[in-house]
Amino acid sequence: MHDAATIIRSWRDTFLAQKRLAEGAMAQVSDEQLHSPLAAGLNSIAVIVQHLAGNFESRFGSGWLEVDGERPTRDRDTEFADRRLPRDQLMALWDRGWQTLLSAVDALRPEDLSRTIHIRNELHTLPLAMARALAHAAYHTGQIMQIARGLAGSEGWRWQTVRPGGTREFNRTKGLPY
Repeated sequence: MHDAATIIRSWRDTFLAQKRLAEGAMAQVSDEQLHSPLAAGLNSIAVIVQHLAGNFESRFGSGWLEVDGERPTRDRDTEFADRRLPRDQLMALWDRGWQTLLSAVDALRPEDLSRTIHIRNELHTLPLAMARALAHAAYHTGQIMQIARGLAGSEGWRWQTVRPGGTREFNRTKGLPY
């Protein structure tokens, strides 16, 4: 059985891995492409950034262990309207949301793992709330990567994970014979 500190550290490390993947994908598209959905009715990278930042600030802002994670100050619907922010402002919003989340994770104590919190007036164990947040971040990271890959095109895309056809080569770098 792992101790609470190991669990908390694993949450932080997994969140940071998602953040790095999304940022690596965003770096591969132009400023204008950040605002370009792949098709009508789909979200752009900018909209997903706005949404994740708003979600993190609402769920993990000050007092998050005591107050409902869907704060009355959050306007979720406006997160899905592209505000056409320039890249630097969009990334500042992104960084502020992630900093809010990571600061909340960093402040957790082992005894907090037995706590319950509310999200939209539903009771969650802290581990369930963290699993929910990790799944949400990973879902949107995948969307950001898919959109960026589609916009960058197959010739311009730099793989951040194991590229297709590259499994054997990758496994060898990990010391595996297959």
